[in-house]
Amino acid sequence: MDSDDEVGYRVPIACQVAGITYRQLDYWARTKLVQPSIRSAHGSGTQRLYSFRDILVLKIVKGLLDTGISLQNIRRAVEKLSNLGVDDLSTITLVSDGTTVYECRSSEEVFDLLTGGQGVFGIGVPGIVKELAGTISEFPAEKVVRAGSADDSAEGASQHNVAGFDELAERRRRKTS
Repeated sequence: MDSDDEVGYRVPIACQVAGITYRQLDYWARTKLVQPSIRSAHGSGTQRLYSFRDILVLKIVKGLLDTGISLQNIRRAVEKLSNLGVDDLSTITLVSDGTTVYECRSSEEVFDLLTGGQGVFGIGVPGIVKELAGTISEFPAEKVVRAGSADDSAEGASQHNVAGFDELAERRRRKTS
């Protein structure tokens, strides 16, 4: 896959893989906690598409919520993580004292927090990345061609799906050809 192509996942898959409800996902998107980076919903009939990284952040948020951290503190943590790519995220461990979320990049930093009495629990992002990569590979993805790429044509722009994943869109495309 070249750099102009991305793979996205629809809302039902994002919810299932992240272990969250549609209401949570919708609320988090509307309040800009975790927004789909590939395609936002705009107007009737459009589908949000979430990237692998988006779903990774959804799983992190879910993990933090499950440990009792407030949504306000999770929002601060997500803002700190917003500029990190999957490779960067896969090198950190999130440790919290129940109020503040700390970003640790080494076992020494985790140890320092624990011995200083600040850490109560941790979320190992590398493990989540590995689990997510295995789980998500079982689900259909949509290939999205970004504007300006060599494959960008009138047909390619109207049909953003990998052939076979959206039969209705494929039928519509053939009808207009």
